[in-house]
Amino acid sequence: MNKKRPVNLDLRTIKQPLPAISSILHRVTGVALFFGAILMMYALGLSLESPEGFAEAQEMLSEGFFARLIAWGMVSALLYHLLAGVKHLIMDFGHLEELESGRMAAKATLIAGGVAVLLAGVWVW
Repeated sequence: MNKKRPVNLDLRTIKQPLPAISSILHRVTGVALFFGAILMMYALGLSLESPEGFAEAQEMLSEGFFARLIAWGMVSALLYHLLAGVKHLIMDFGHLEELESGRMAAKATLIAGGVAVLLAGVWVW
């Protein structure tokens, strides 16, 4: 059976609902935290090797624009992931599952996440 339905495979033209954007960002921040944890574990291991390793790790994480950008990204990802995780936990208990309340919760999560990212930027910079 050959159906001639239009197929839109261009993801840039599909309008995602707000709860989907919130959920996708939750997954993206989770992946970012996973890879960021690898970097942080390397720095931790380096700092525990010797006093020279500690000084090298301290220099690596405190010097320059790139280090602050990574720190801001990690703290921002952690804060948004935490907020979205709390929203998902509340949903697991059976609340905010209806269409309108889900939109409201996604909007609140995105706004709180944006504020948290700005506050993290002020703290890191």
